[in-house]
Amino acid sequence: MNNRSVRVTALLAVLVTINCLGTPPPNGKAPARRATTRHTSIAPGEIKLPSGFSASIVAEDLGPARHIAISKTGDIYVKLAKLKDGKGIYRLRDTDKDGVVDERTGFGDYPGTGIYLKKGYLYASSNSGIYRYKLNDKEEVISPDQPELLVSGLRVKTRDQSKSIAVDNQDHIYVNIASDNDACRETGTGKGLMPCPLLDSAAGIWQFNASTPNQAFSDGLRFATGLKNVVGLDWNPKSNSLFVMQHGRGQFHDFYPQYYTPQQSAELPAETMYEVHKGDDAGWPYVYYDHIQKKKIVAPEYGGDGKKTGGEKTITPVAAFPAHLGPNGLLFYTGTSFPEKYRNGAFIAFHAQSSALHKGYMVGFVPFKNGKPSGKWEIFADNFAGTDLVKPTGPVQHRPCGLAQGPDGSLYVTDDLNGTLFRIAYKNPASGAKPVSASSKK
Repeated sequence: MNNRSVRVTALLAVLVTINCLGTPPPNGKAPARRATTRHTSIAPGEIKLPSGFSASIVAEDLGPARHIAISKTGDIYVKLAKLKDGKGIYRLRDTDKDGVVDERTGFGDYPGTGIYLKKGYLYASSNSGIYRYKLNDKEEVISPDQPELLVSGLRVKTRDQSKSIAVDNQDHIYVNIASDNDACRETGTGKGLMPCPLLDSAAGIWQFNASTPNQAFSDGLRFATGLKNVVGLDWNPKSNSLFVMQHGRGQFHDFYPQYYTPQQSAELPAETMYEVHKGDDAGWPYVYYDHIQKKKIVAPEYGGDGKKTGGEKTITPVAAFPAHLGPNGLLFYTGTSFPEKYRNGAFIAFHAQSSALHKGYMVGFVPFKNGKPSGKWEIFADNFAGTDLVKPTGPVQHRPCGLAQGPDGSLYVTDDLNGTLFRIAYKNPASGAKPVSASSKK
């Protein structure tokens, strides 16, 4: 890729310490370590982008900003993992059209991750339920203090609590319910529970009606199973199907050093993209996908040795990525302002890092054609970390989490570490115009 660096000038936010939900740390262990930042000014950072693209900061100090949705008029709705001033959703506006948010309105008294705009409604999730808000013709929330409760009683444990959502064209809403056990092991052992009892209420995607109020967990359909934790998911309008990004498991070598070295635990298994349909099984916890061997491998808890293949009745990922990158956001790009290669393709927000690549905290891209991946994945936007990941010179500064497309076709990226919102735009270098410069308004 012909990359060029563009400067993004910013000040670090106040000290934030958050639990990076669902993100295995680089050594493959789980649960994740807590990420911290220092209250200090930094030199200008660089977001590395392909030629013709530029990045700017449109908002800061948002709090732990997770997923994001943008209306046709440019209103930005951000879901927070923790309440900020008692609110879990913020509507952001750039009233003077200078490229920087100058109006913030909070509503919703629940934290969470999921937020989605579809057919006149804003859908949002807490860690245990799903709500919706009626919108007016300008896609503004009509009654922000009176959401309609759609679903309650979703499983909540001490880890991987986020309930990511997507809505299709047939009035169905899809929600991730993650496993709170990395490999469905018996406590303190390397033995897998057989059958895994979590699959009845977790480790899958559940489908509910998108317009029926007061649904209980029992009213939902287990749409797809065998998915340890899906934070990034989106409805693909070209294939008319759901795509999901799974966080892979960790902890291979602790109980199975005869089969896996610590290095292999850091490199395996793949983070995986699936196209899922009703009744699909992705195989967790019994099998995992090894992107190096390009095979589905039986998990050691269930008789595997790192080489034994299995999962003949499980679906195969449509794309695979290095271990422990933490794919937290997925967006199918439907705009026309980016070059042709990006149209209808998938952008992915990676929330962690791969020790094998010495890369992370970035946005990746997978080209699609006719609703299917049509080429290898690539790094699209890099260096949100703001530090060398091989020999760090300071703390990680930003962790990409959510993605959204603006009405002008630009790409927005949230950061749930410091609460920064980035905008990535394109200007054809051949036109002779200078790329949009980064700005930060206080």
